[in-house]
Amino acid sequence: MGERKVTVSAEVGLHARPAATFVQRAKQAPMDISVARPHSGDPVNGKSILAIMGLDVRQGETVVISAEGEGSESILDELAEIAGAP
Repeated sequence: MGERKVTVSAEVGLHARPAATFVQRAKQAPMDISVARPHSGDPVNGKSILAIMGLDVRQGETVVISAEGEGSESILDELAEIAGAP
């Protein structure tokens, strides 16, 4: 299983527009994608905007994005770029 640790840079955190962009890209992937806060709680479905927003990730906090399967490394790179964008 591949994973990326990303520090969220956007002022609004991983909410509203950044979350929507993240989920839109994640939904295009053929594999399951999960997002979690390190050391706290279970991972959530990376293809659910409600689940992503429910994490309440704020600017400067870190998330772990995970995926498994063929092509997961490139998808993880794209999702990490979206999550880390200012």
